[in-house]
This record gives sequence, C-alpha cells and structure tokens, in this order.
Amino acid sequence: MATEVQGAEAAGHEGEGVRRRDFLGIPASVAAVSFAGIGGLATIFPLIAQMNPSADVVAQSTTEVDLSAIEPGQGIKAVFHSQPLFVRHLTPAEIAAADKVNPATLRDPQTLEERTVDGKKQWLITMGVCTHLGCVPLGIGEGENRGEFGGYFCPCHGSQYDTAARIRKGPAPKNLEVPKYKYLTDTHVVVG
Repeated sequence: MATEVQGAEAAGHEGEGVRRRDFLGIPASVAAVSFAGIGGLATIFPLIAQMNPSADVVAQSTTEVDLSAIEPGQGIKAVFHSQPLFVRHLTPAEIAAADKVNPATLRDPQTLEERTVDGKKQWLITMGVCTHLGCVPLGIGEGENRGEFGGYFCPCHGSQYDTAARIRKGPAPKNLEVPKYKYLTDTHVVVG
C-alpha cells in the first residue's frame, strides 16, 4: 500500500505544472546570460574607445588667443587645425574702408559686420589660407605686402583681399574663411 501512496503522490505532482526543481535552473541561466553580457561589453568597449580622438587631436580642435597685446593696425598669426589663423585688430580707417565697399559689387558679397562678432567690429579673425589654392597670404606681419586694397596679398597667384579679408582681385573664388569662435572675455577668444 505504501507503494501505491508514493505512486499517487508522484502522479499528483506531475499535473501541477512548475516544480521546485524547475526553479533551481533559473539562477544558473541568469548567471550565464549576465556573464555573457559582461564579457561582450568588455570586448566591445575597447573597440569603441579606440575610435575616440586622441588627446593631441582634441587639443588641436580649439585655439585660445589673447587679444590684449595686439595694437590697432597690427595682427598675429596663430595655428588652428594645423593651419594659419589671422587675428587682426582693425583701425578706424580700415573699418571705414571696409564699410565704404558696396557688398553687391564683390565676388563673395559680405559686409564687415557679417564677418565679425556684434560689437567687436575691430577684431577680424580669419583662416590664413588663400581660397584659390591654399597658399598663405601676406599682410598679417609688420611690413608685409597688403596689396592695393590694404588687406592681404597672396604671393602665389596674386589674389588680393581688402581690410575685411574679402576677395577683391585675382583668381581666389571666396573671401578668407571666418572660423567659428567666441569671446571668453573681452581680451580672450577661443576658436573652434
């Protein structure tokens, strides 16, 4: 009779569905999936991290310029993205000369206001790369040839830019590029 009771209990448990033994496998399955997920992340993370720019590239992505030492009529050459950057402190006469020009008469029509930051018309910040074939124009340094328009002169093919760095004569198709920049203070600018 004892055998019949054990057989009846066993038959009764089969119809109940989930058994206690079934729960023992769940933690093992969760652990295995978690291990696999962590292992996958540990493998993928270095692959993704290597695609980030290196520290030297990040450092070159912006350039900070101190304007305090640049007198009116002078300019400096800095480096931005491994290219020359011209920072020029325009005189009132240079600003007036740029404002006299009707933008509609220019090959690449822009006013000085469009090329500078509001309220800082005296500071012209441009890339120092001729838009014709990439030569470095003269005119930022003391005593350099500024061409007949008083801005910049490209010695490679004769392109001439005015005091607002707008193309006025020669083969260059566009004005000198104005990069993105912002003022940190009245005397410090960050380019990039």
